[in-house]
Amino acid sequence: AGLSLGRHLTEGPLDQGGLPRLTFKWQPCFHCEKPECVSVCPSGALTRRETDGLVLLDEETCIGCLACVEACPWAVPRPDVARGKVRKCDLCRDRLEVGLEPACVAGCATHALEFVRREKATSRGASPKT
Repeated sequence: AGLSLGRHLTEGPLDQGGLPRLTFKWQPCFHCEKPECVSVCPSGALTRRETDGLVLLDEETCIGCLACVEACPWAVPRPDVARGKVRKCDLCRDRLEVGLEPACVAGCATHALEFVRREKATSRGASPKT
C-alpha cells in the first residue's frame, strides 16, 4: 500500500522551429469507472472500490498472468518480473485514507501535478470512462 506507480513517457525529439523539443509526461493509473483490467483479472486480484473509485490490486491474490497489462489501454499495470506479480498505482490509498495527497503530487518539485477527487474531476470533464 502507498506505492505510487505510473509511467513516464517521452515524446521526441521533435523539430519545432529548427530546434529539438522533448515532451515528458507522467501517466498514473486513471482509476477508470469501468476498468478493463478488473474485468479480465482471472484471480480477482484487481477490484474497483465503489466508495471512491480506486482500482486496487491485492498482490497476494495476483497470479502474474499479465492479462491486466494487456487489457489496460494505457498499459499502467506493470509486470514485476522478480516477484512474478503485477504492480500498479493505488493513488497512495494509505495516504488518502488519512487526508494526505498521493506521494507523486506531494513530492512534485515543480507542482505540475494536482490531485482532484473524482466528483470534482467529473464536473471538469476529466474522468476517463474506460
